[in-house]
Amino acid sequence: MRLLAAIAILVSFTSLADESRVQLKDGPAKGLVGGRCSVCHSLDYIPMNSVFLDRQGWEAEVKKMVKAFGATIQPDEMSRIVDYLAQNYGKP
Repeated sequence: MRLLAAIAILVSFTSLADESRVQLKDGPAKGLVGGRCSVCHSLDYIPMNSVFLDRQGWEAEVKKMVKAFGATIQPDEMSRIVDYLAQNYGKP
């Protein structure tokens, strides 16, 4: 019975997520970033981290997502993703 209650709670929380509210800034690779990043986490992590990360920080973050978390980002996509993040969400 407890297991069923825990599952019901988890399902209710996941149904509350509304990704339609998160709108990434327009720019080259916007679709690529949205598609690759949203597989593992909410897109709101991008603007939330923008105050902390410059180009070097975004590059390290993307590499970490691939190496530590197994993100399915192809090597030729990495520079496009980092470029987009640094240009649109990079710390000044």
